[in-house]
Amino acid sequence: MNPPDTARLLPWPSPDGKPCFLVGDGTGYVSRLADEMEEAQLDSAAELVEEAHRILAARAWTPGEIHLLALELTTSLADVRRVAESRGARLPVPDDDVPEADEGPGDHDINDEGSGLRLPAAAFG
Repeated sequence: MNPPDTARLLPWPSPDGKPCFLVGDGTGYVSRLADEMEEAQLDSAAELVEEAHRILAARAWTPGEIHLLALELTTSLADVRRVAESRGARLPVPDDDVPEADEGPGDHDINDEGSGLRLPAAAFG
């Protein structure tokens, strides 16, 4: 359960395309509906990836089929990204989320906002 003041990014946009948020403890009707929709979006993405593999492996597709596949994958990727952002924002922050003093010069922050998430430069090839 989330603290009552935690805002949750919902898995659907507003009618004008803006993000929708829910403030609550994560146990109400809208929270359960959002959980179900997130699960459906993730399941749909998994099925779409399998379909993309089949289409691309056949090597007998038309430009229209590839265009449609790209549109569907783009929509699905946006849904999955929203689910990841929502779930990531609700993860508890560890008390020891302080940068290590012994980090070497090869360590790089993966974003400019200083989230504390770090990967070594070698992780990027």
